[in-house]
Amino acid sequence: MNGSATLLGGAGRDLPLRREPDGLSVDLLGTGLGGRWVAITLREAPETGRTARRLMFLVGSDGRRLGPPLLEEALGAGRFGWTGRLPEDTSALHLVSLRSGDPAPVRIEIRRRGRAALIGRALGRDPALAARAVYWRILGKRMRGRGLLDRAVRHPRETGYAAWIRRNSTLREADRQRIRAEVAGWAAPPLISILMPVHNPAPAVLRVALRSVSAQLYPHWELCVTDDASTDPEVWRELERFARGEPRMRLVRRAENGHIARATNDALGLATGLYAAFMDHDDALPEQALYEVARVVREDPGLVLIYSDEDKLDSRGRRHDPHFKPGFDRERLYAQNYINHLTVIRTDRLRQLGGLRPGFEGSQDHDLLLRLTAGLRRDEIRHIPAVLYHWRAAPGSRTFSDRSASVAEAARLRALAEAAAPWGGRAETGHRGFNRLVRPLPEAPPLVSCIIPTRDRAELLGTVLEGLFGHTDYPAIEAVVVDNGSREPETARLFARYADDPRVRILPAPGPFNFSDLSNQGAAAASGSVLLFLNNDVEVIEPDWLAELVRQALEPETGAVGAKLLYPDGTIQHAGIVLGIGGVAGHADLGLPESDGGYFARLLLAQEVSAVTGACLAMRREVFAEVGGFDAEHLKIAFNDIDLCLRVREAGYRIVWTPFSRLIHHESKSRGPEDTPEKIARFQRETAVMQERWGARLQADPYYNPNLSRRSGHYRI
Repeated sequence: MNGSATLLGGAGRDLPLRREPDGLSVDLLGTGLGGRWVAITLREAPETGRTARRLMFLVGSDGRRLGPPLLEEALGAGRFGWTGRLPEDTSALHLVSLRSGDPAPVRIEIRRRGRAALIGRALGRDPALAARAVYWRILGKRMRGRGLLDRAVRHPRETGYAAWIRRNSTLREADRQRIRAEVAGWAAPPLISILMPVHNPAPAVLRVALRSVSAQLYPHWELCVTDDASTDPEVWRELERFARGEPRMRLVRRAENGHIARATNDALGLATGLYAAFMDHDDALPEQALYEVARVVREDPGLVLIYSDEDKLDSRGRRHDPHFKPGFDRERLYAQNYINHLTVIRTDRLRQLGGLRPGFEGSQDHDLLLRLTAGLRRDEIRHIPAVLYHWRAAPGSRTFSDRSASVAEAARLRALAEAAAPWGGRAETGHRGFNRLVRPLPEAPPLVSCIIPTRDRAELLGTVLEGLFGHTDYPAIEAVVVDNGSREPETARLFARYADDPRVRILPAPGPFNFSDLSNQGAAAASGSVLLFLNNDVEVIEPDWLAELVRQALEPETGAVGAKLLYPDGTIQHAGIVLGIGGVAGHADLGLPESDGGYFARLLLAQEVSAVTGACLAMRREVFAEVGGFDAEHLKIAFNDIDLCLRVREAGYRIVWTPFSRLIHHESKSRGPEDTPEKIARFQRETAVMQERWGARLQADPYYNPNLSRRSGHYRI
């Protein structure tokens, strides 16, 4: 087996390393490390993708994982590290790969850390916290001092994008030599044609763009350039100078200006490569960009569309504003061209589509991607979670695609309108000028059964029912109130008030509170073809919230839909769920002001997510039945909604979150906090169920870039 594990310090020795179905395991029995402070360093194999990640779990003597994965940090050069105190009953270190086929790490090192080394590390990372830890230890408060020291030693060494670049995006000469040697051993490496339309860029930035192509570590490329009748003679001279020294350049000059679509199509006419990469005349590629593209093409020759993360260059060439993107998200693409740079497309498919369409200038790339992806399967699209494109955003860069906002918006709306017209969709201007796709409702809208588990708290339930029947403009609603043993007279009076209303049914369901079972009972008693699981502490604040959920839920590819939920103070309570936060999952952008657009405007856009909260979850009855409903045996209170959504996704459906359905959620008002010993124990059991059932998939959320921190769902590095 490749790889090794070593215990360093003192009488250092090799440790048993064995392969498991989902990764590797290092046996720590007999090492005396239980209860000790250690530093674990993981060095990845050179052939492992630079963005590949694997998770480290501690395993107890009973074979169960001891909590969530260790929050390691990148140390640079393919190394990752974690420092902390191992639990007393630690028996093994388990490593799970987030991608099948990744080779074993070259080396795993575990080193005991003494008190002096720990305090030194803590002082270098968080002096104030370290001082508090020492203070409490001197006073004899060992547990308090230990907890503070643990936080201090794991405090991030550096923060910010510049630090991230040094650790994760900087090649050493050894990396370059390894890439060149790897490529030299490939049989039939794919030729990549770079399409570059040029029109009056500043000659200095054009030189930077051209040199970034010639510096590529992957040599099998051609640069197809169309000069779109530039009026600055220095531009053509610069292109000719480069072409004289570079036989891989193909150059054509238009007699008249045709704008970006025609110029790019002329460059496409020169292309002979299997794939075509789009590049603007004032941007730059990092030296490994085409290698990373070619590597995934060799892994999967059936790919049609490949895209990467990107960042921006300022006037001094400094990198900033990275966009760490999600995996392919058709819903988000309707609203925003989040794919953008670097985009690589199979050349034959690009020609079949006719290339870029003149008349869509300003949004020509978005139009192309909408047309292309309409006919693609998800397995024909690959996102590379690495920054492979530097977009020059400095003032005066004279970007080829510059157009007035109104012209670009009109072109973007027209592109979406054409894409949605075959199935009756409508394109509108959404929040802050982004597209909004409005799906049609049937002439006879389907009955929606709102399933509301409750126990007393009549003031909350009354607000929900009043909102459903008095402030919602959807015409076909029934409420199935699943009563879990209400006793208060106010609740009885509320039920009596709706006793003669055919739209409301009270379903008695006494016994211990089990959200999953109550919801399943409500679904079984419901009459509607659309089920809406709704908490009794939700408040309606606008009339069209339910129509938006139903439009989304009726989409055949969609399995479940969630709404934008706000706390009473107007901050975000639910904007989709990110897997892996806290060991299982956490809410995205929790606590942000509603006025905040979120990371690259995500809070303004309908989009796919891995899961949505059961506090407001709509889905077709047939999908709910297909996946077997909520797990009432193992997940009575926590994570049942996430588990349901993961099973929906496993069945081939997508999960959508929409900001165009807004409600207020008075979270946990009816049940109270999870702070009793019984509730804490139950939560821990349900956490273990999720980790055992879903394993590494909880740490590989396709809609949350692996370069973003798993400490919270706030889209930060």
